[in-house]
Amino acid sequence: MRTVRLPAIFALCACLSLVTGCGSELQDLRIQNQTQQKLIDQLQADLGTITLERDKLRNQLAAAMKTGDIDVQSLQEQIAALEENKKQMEEMIASMQKQLLYGSAVLPPELSTMLEDFANQHDMVTFDSSRGIVKFRSDLTFDRGSDIVAASAVAAVKSLAGILNSEDAKKFDVVIAGHTDDIRIARAETKAKHPTNWHLSVHRAISVKDVMESTGVEPKRMSVRGFGEYRPVEANLPNKKGNPKNRRVEIYVVAQGT
Repeated sequence: MRTVRLPAIFALCACLSLVTGCGSELQDLRIQNQTQQKLIDQLQADLGTITLERDKLRNQLAAAMKTGDIDVQSLQEQIAALEENKKQMEEMIASMQKQLLYGSAVLPPELSTMLEDFANQHDMVTFDSSRGIVKFRSDLTFDRGSDIVAASAVAAVKSLAGILNSEDAKKFDVVIAGHTDDIRIARAETKAKHPTNWHLSVHRAISVKDVMESTGVEPKRMSVRGFGEYRPVEANLPNKKGNPKNRRVEIYVVAQGT
């Protein structure tokens, strides 16, 4: 059985510290983002390996318990060790994702105030002023399994677009990122349009982009991304039960060209 060694992960985090600690030398924000993202991608690949190994051992354990196999205790110990490694790795990935520099551009006070006021006026929206991120709760922005912006949310997205068209905001670009939780897409009609959570997340980001574009935000200022279930802000419930906080659309106000 292949195991992922945590010391290697700590080494990765040490590399990340070097990247984030020399901002005066790394002026190109895109290079910093790319470097950090490569580290996160490697960790996520290792996390996938751990998850597969754990699931394989769980199946072996279920079979062993039926037959009274003496390996039950050994399998339980291996599963517990993998669960602990998985938990630590998820925490590291979450911490590293928070350090991504998408929102590191300093926003003008007037723009930051407008975005804070906007978030305070809408229950579906939060604003992280330290990172320049506007978050829309997907449960209030979309119907379940849909990528069509709900009528109740269109006005909020258009209001945000108006802010992003202000003179202060025109100096910045916009990254729209869709996220889901880990609930699998089961309904046939939904699966036909969005085969996986990857598809649903990016389709929702595109829909938000379309509303913003129709309100006058220039397409050349916007980009869209979809991360599916793989960047949770909180742990999902066991057995693919999801977590509403992970279903969201994040809008990053970033330096031009990021």
